Amino acid sequence: MKKYITYAMTALFATIAVSIAAPDKAAMEAKEKAAWQAFKDKKADDFKKVVAADFLGVYAEGISNMKKEMDDMQKWDMKSFAISDYNIVSAGAGTMMSSYKVTIEGTYDGKDASGTYNAGSVWRMKKGEWQAIFHTNVKQEAAAKQ
Repeated sequence: MKKYITYAMTALFATIAVSIAAPDKAAMEAKEKAAWQAFKDKKADDFKKVVAADFLGVYAEGISNMKKEMDDMQKWDMKSFAISDYNIVSAGAGTMMSSYKVTIEGTYDGKDASGTYNAGSVWRMKKGEWQAIFHTNVKQEAAAKQ
């Protein structure tokens, strides 16, 4: 009987630990917004607080790493962004995936890049902090008229 109580207590504490460790949707969305805001404001140090040094990105323009993100940050003149339809899914201990839409008003390298993009990120817990390790987005195309 003592053995079963020990197992039950261990399972209870493990469940509590997992529920405490998993972030809520609002907290992850706040991290996502912080990354976008830092990028928009061209604040590289703030961006690097929420995005991992070994970050990778996949975009229509090509593959990106942290150095390329920093270079691209200077090419953007983002006036505004708005995140909607934000969702997260746990991908195991210490890893979260997000998907959302982001509406951007601005230019990239002098060309209009305004529009709504489908986006996704992968977040990893490292040293007690969530950091983006992967991001992708693709501009939504206008629906074809029939």
